[in-house]
Amino acid sequence: MSVHDAPAGSMQDWRAIGKGSNAKVGIILVHGFTGSPISMRPWAEYLLERGYSVSVPLLPGHGTKPGDLNLVKWQQWPAKVEEELEWMQSQGMKVFIFGLSMGGGTTLNVAMKKNPAIAGIVLVNPMAHVKFIPHQLAWVISRFQKMRDSVGDDIKQPGITEHGYDSLPAVGVYELLKMLSYNRKRLHDVTVPLMLFHSKDDHTLPVSNTEIIMKGVGSIPKQRIELVNSYHVATLDYDKEIIFENSLIFIQTHTPTE
Repeated sequence: MSVHDAPAGSMQDWRAIGKGSNAKVGIILVHGFTGSPISMRPWAEYLLERGYSVSVPLLPGHGTKPGDLNLVKWQQWPAKVEEELEWMQSQGMKVFIFGLSMGGGTTLNVAMKKNPAIAGIVLVNPMAHVKFIPHQLAWVISRFQKMRDSVGDDIKQPGITEHGYDSLPAVGVYELLKMLSYNRKRLHDVTVPLMLFHSKDDHTLPVSNTEIIMKGVGSIPKQRIELVNSYHVATLDYDKEIIFENSLIFIQTHTPTE
């Protein structure tokens, strides 16, 4: 896995305007930590084919080199998503936000501040915490070790990669854990409709992440769907069609007809 052999043009922001009445519904799709927009692109293209407008932003510190993630403050990730939200609103769109892993944590952070502006959120194996590693400990570790082994490409289907970083930036991990700590204290402020997908065989995040979110959010309705044939990056794995099709139903359910 590497950003260097990724398809041309994939390591940048990507927007596409839909067609017909669905074009006034916009979906922002947010990738994970050390990952890339490639993990969300097939999902976005599925929705675009059905007329919806989509945005797949490249989060700050990603798509270049791992060391750049050690230079980012966590607030920059939700700020990037909020920029896309504001742009879609300026176009008169009803907006949904979908997030994978840390992108799910980022989505929650935006939702807890922007509930009235969001029609709903869909999370895939979202992050809420890392067991036994508070952000204070991560800070100490980052003083001695700038890079750690990668946790990317946890995908069951052979030959598939999200073209993320091949190492884990320690200062970036510290910033990530600070965001997650902030989120956990405020999950009750998330009140938008929520759909969550959880892979039973996730080698990156334990099920406690899903449980924390489902218990903590104030969303009504909220729904959890189990994925039995995918690992962590489920948006590129065997169960991706389950995610795509159910998210489409979710959009249709929460988009009133004219």
